Amino acid sequence: MEKCRRAIQALRPQLGDDIYLEAVKKTLADNRQIIFIEENGEAAAVAVFETGYNLFRGNYIYIDDLSTLPEQRGKGYAGILIDWILDYAKKEGYAQVHLDSGVSEARTNAHRLYLNKRFQVTSLHFVTNI
Repeated sequence: MEKCRRAIQALRPQLGDDIYLEAVKKTLADNRQIIFIEENGEAAAVAVFETGYNLFRGNYIYIDDLSTLPEQRGKGYAGILIDWILDYAKKEGYAQVHLDSGVSEARTNAHRLYLNKRFQVTSLHFVTNI
């Protein structure tokens, strides 16, 4: 978990050092896994995904987080992690792999990657703050 700190915080800066470990422990306790590519003793890229079943999707995998350290981008690490998850899904009999991605100009390269990996835009995601 400690090796993944900077890569996760690059995507989730709200997870400051004071709450990072507890947040990761909680997410792993909720049927999630972390995979990463290590370079120089830390995660250069990380993916957090969950497996589950629901009435709409059946058996599925959902990629919660996919992050690469800014200085490691452009090396194909995120694509390698996606490929690993897709292979895992096939081997384990999951019918679908899902993810959500924020919409902004800064996310253009991420969206290009997802489309190249044959993900399709299938819905809008709505949220309300309470």
